[in-house]
Amino acid sequence: MRAATSAAIEDGVLPTLTALLVALVAGDLLILSYGQAPGEVWRLMMSGTWGNAYGIGQVLYKATTLVFTGLSVAIGLRAGLFNIGAESQLAAGGFCAAALGLLLPTGMTPWLAIPMCLLAAMLGGALVGFIPGVLRARFGAHEVIATIMLNFVVLALLNWAISATGLAVPETLHTPPVASSSIPRLAAFFPVFHGSAANGTILLALMAVTVSAWLLFRSRFGYELRATGLQPLAAESAGIRVPRIWMMAMVLGGAVAGLGGSNFVLGYKNYFEDGFNGGAGFLGIAVALVGRNNPFGVLLAALFFATLSQGGLAIHALVPKQMVEVLEGIVILAVAVSVPEVRRLLRARPAPSATTLPVTV
Repeated sequence: MRAATSAAIEDGVLPTLTALLVALVAGDLLILSYGQAPGEVWRLMMSGTWGNAYGIGQVLYKATTLVFTGLSVAIGLRAGLFNIGAESQLAAGGFCAAALGLLLPTGMTPWLAIPMCLLAAMLGGALVGFIPGVLRARFGAHEVIATIMLNFVVLALLNWAISATGLAVPETLHTPPVASSSIPRLAAFFPVFHGSAANGTILLALMAVTVSAWLLFRSRFGYELRATGLQPLAAESAGIRVPRIWMMAMVLGGAVAGLGGSNFVLGYKNYFEDGFNGGAGFLGIAVALVGRNNPFGVLLAALFFATLSQGGLAIHALVPKQMVEVLEGIVILAVAVSVPEVRRLLRARPAPSATTLPVTV
């Protein structure tokens, strides 16, 4: 048991900590290049994020979307698939949630309207994930190419849908408000979060993390999914229907990403707007990599990247906020480099001998 825990720390925690340390050093060098003191910039970042209730609320709001997109990518990676389509899956989920909300009767109780819209968001994302899943399972098309191309197609179709079908408010690119399906903000229960965008969708994110962890590590489907990701030929020899697992992994990842669209559409602005995702689907790739494809690691990584995103606004007076984007890229590169390198260094350590005795000269 102790050996398994030590191996998990060495393979998962230490490479990530090494990557974050590299990013911290690189951040210090960038800050010094602008003639600022690193300590003051980091202090200002923490003060603008975790140092006040509004900053905490904004971090939680941004982390909520990243949890969904990170889980979407992580599920695919566990199955040996690289899902780069979380951006379009997120947008499709938000659009479907808003479209159904506008079709529902105005006086419908939120206790019924909200679950229906959440289900529509999941179905929208699942549909977008289903297409590359089928292409991979039935025709062998690479999911990276399929999801990249599908991002452009889906986002263009959604842009056309809200403008050509009359759903958009005149002279805008967003739909009318979906009042009956609005998810309450945290400020309604905790007034200290007044003004922040944090809302009840964060509870859905925590549930998604818990369910994903159970599904991946405690269910038969999760075992088959992970076996397929490790060695598809061996998994197929063991009786696992690999194409079916690939398709289900893409559908499940799409549904999770689509559910993330409700954070903006139902919890924040209460309408669908073209471009609302703001790259959160692509950033979900970084979240999954830094989180080591573990749902709880994804949660921590989402909080980390959300802190960087919100902190970039807080430090803008001292350094350009684009420095945060550079740091995000450094973290990703550091994770990609440090994982094999740290493993090699750790495994090269000489094992201590239990029979070594002191020598007296």
